[in-house]
Amino acid sequence: MRLAPIKLQVSAKLSLSISLAAFCAGAGSATGQVATDSNLQSSLTRQAPLPSATPRATVPERAQIDEIFKQTSLGKEADERRLHIEWRQLQNQVVNDPDIVAAKKSAEIARTDLEKRQRLRDYYDLYYGRMAVMARSTEMRSALDRLKIAHLSQITQARVRHETDSELPTPSPTPKKKKDKRARKYEANQR
Repeated sequence: MRLAPIKLQVSAKLSLSISLAAFCAGAGSATGQVATDSNLQSSLTRQAPLPSATPRATVPERAQIDEIFKQTSLGKEADERRLHIEWRQLQNQVVNDPDIVAAKKSAEIARTDLEKRQRLRDYYDLYYGRMAVMARSTEMRSALDRLKIAHLSQITQARVRHETDSELPTPSPTPKKKKDKRARKYEANQR
């Protein structure tokens, strides 16, 4: 039983020494080749001179770094998701400002429809104005402008007060729900 481990040690040493000898022989023969053509040797000696001073590495400015790492588009859905996340962050920062809370409460307690619409316009101007100031990109600012116009178009009454609401787009009418057959049959039986 003791004989087997000794044989393994001897065979391992033997294979290691054989592989070492083969490696050394291969390395010696690789450096032993000499060019026989005189043109080849002269082209080897005419290498480009090394520069005497190494160029200093320049540190780019912050604006250059920003341009390097500027976000590239990952697709329409990813861009929309990124804008939505940034919009929610801005909204969370702005929503509890005392001026904005007061403007919203003022719009909620307005007595007439005209007064409520005017106060809501003031609220949306203030709300989206604050978010636009805090926005980091022009893309976000343009998205905020689109959201503001969408909110303002919901409170317009272009047919009633065309003088004050003419600059905003006319809101699209909301479609009525279609009644299913059972609801129509039930109404017919009720009459």
